[in-house]
This record gives sequence, structure tokens and C-alpha cells, in this order.
Amino acid sequence: MNRNSKIYIAGHRGLVGSALVRRLQAKGCTNLVTSTHAELELRDQTAVQAFFAAEKPEYVILAAAKVGGIHANNTYPAEFIHDNLVIQTNVIHSAWQNNVNRLLFLGSSCIYPKNAPQPMTEDCLLTGPLEPTNRPYALAKIAGIEMCWSYNRQYGTRYMAAMPTNLYGPNDNYDLNNSHVLPALIRKMHEAKQCGDKEVVVWGTGTPKREFLYSDDMADACVFLLEQPESKLASLFNNEQPPLVNIGCGDDLTIRELAELVAGVVGFSGNLTFDTSKPDGTMRKVMDVSKIRNLGWKPEIALEAGIVLAYQDMLSRI
Repeated sequence: MNRNSKIYIAGHRGLVGSALVRRLQAKGCTNLVTSTHAELELRDQTAVQAFFAAEKPEYVILAAAKVGGIHANNTYPAEFIHDNLVIQTNVIHSAWQNNVNRLLFLGSSCIYPKNAPQPMTEDCLLTGPLEPTNRPYALAKIAGIEMCWSYNRQYGTRYMAAMPTNLYGPNDNYDLNNSHVLPALIRKMHEAKQCGDKEVVVWGTGTPKREFLYSDDMADACVFLLEQPESKLASLFNNEQPPLVNIGCGDDLTIRELAELVAGVVGFSGNLTFDTSKPDGTMRKVMDVSKIRNLGWKPEIALEAGIVLAYQDMLSRI
């Protein structure tokens, strides 16, 4: 991949996609292809096929997806499995039809079993039951990994699947009804501070542990993978295992510790109360990132510094 390569970023306006655009532009890539939802409905097979036939991208990063937290996954399970299956099927198949050089499919750490050994290695995929609260989304993403692997085996493509840990950063979703835990905490703490509230209620017991990665670090890892020569990615393209690589920092903290950290950044000095009637989800989810570390990549932005940047971003958009 070079500065003049034609690169299509599907889902360029979201948390992940916008970080990818920033990273590619910073590297001097000027031939980026993007399309808004109004311009291209990725669930429309005919439209996607026509788009690829016209644009002929050399590289594709599939960051478009139906995403959300526990509440959204529980409320809209049909949309989470249907929309994601259709989007990734259309994009991956059209990429093959139009001879895309390399494709990077983005998933989530929820593809791994609920009780997977910690930290989670890539080879624990499909070794146990999934977390029920996001099973439809996880199954769709697992199908996307299998598609990449299947096309590689049958057609000799070079499609990869990257599984980031929990992400946060600019252009995140701060809606309290369907956002993930970190942006939801930022919004809650901010509103409580603004209203002079003495208490913020956090879902669950506060004991589950989670890992978080700033979105620009994730984007840097994705571009790093796309830039690697095939000789360095031999372990991903050996056809004996899925072309799957974890992206994370390898460190985690409890939800209570996270809430306290966010409160400090936002400046909320009241009490934190934990609503134990709400679900905790998986008790621990931390990535084994030795595969990408061995390739030569590691993150740069520490969690507290990233939360400061995310809070500034939220303030600029509400």
C-alpha cells in the first residue's frame, strides 16, 4: 500500500471509520474513497456491486456495522444480526468480484466465548458459548471472519479480520440509551456535574474488568497491518487458521475503577452507586495481543489521556 493506493473505508463517519480516515490522511494517503449512508446503502446488494464496479478500490477497510451497548443489543437483536450479516456479505463478496488487493474486516472482542481463558487468544474462537447479551452481533462478526477465511482458501484473496478491544474516542456515541460503557460514563458524569447532582448510578456491580483502546491507536494498528508485506503475515494466510488478529493494549481495569477515573477527568465529585439489578455482562475481557506485538505494533495513548481527549470531543459536539 502506498500514498496513491485507492482505499475504500466503509463506515467512515463513525468512531472507527473516522479514526481510520485521520490516520490514512496523516500518512499522506490522498486517494481515499468514502460514501455516506445516503449515498450508498450497504444493505443493498445491487447498489454495493455497482459502487465497487465503478470505484475499483485496491484496499477495503470494512468498519461499517450496526453497533451498541448491552441495552441496544437486548432491544434490537434482529437488527444486530441481520444488518451486520447483510453489510459484510455485500462488501466482502463485491471486493472479491472486483479484485480488491487486501481487505480488513473489523469485528469485536465479543466474538470470543463468555468464559474464554484470559487473556483471550485468537485460537479460542468458537471454543465455548457466547455472552447472551450480544450473541446476535457476535455471531454476525464470527460469520464475517469465516467469510474472509473462506474466500482466502477458495480464491486466494488476502482478507484479514482484526478484532479490536473496547474502543473510545472522537465521534463516539454518547447517547445514554445505546452507547457503550465508557462514553456513557463520560456523559453521565458530565450531566451530573452540570446539574449539581450528588450521585451517579452505574449499571452492574462494578466488578467486571474491561480493556479500552483509543480509536486512533486502533486505526494505527489497522493501517500497520495493511502495510505489512505478505512475508510478515504468513501466519494469517496459512489457511490452517482464520486470518484473525487481536488489537488492544493487553491491560484492563474494573468498571468501578473506570468510573472513578472518568469522574476525576470530568470533575464529578459526588458518590458512585452501583445498580446490581442491571447485567454485568462477561466478568473479564482482555485481549492477548502478542500476535500484533510480535509483528511490531503497540499502542501509544494511555487510558487517562485518552479519556481527556474523548471528553473534550464530547463537549465540542453536545
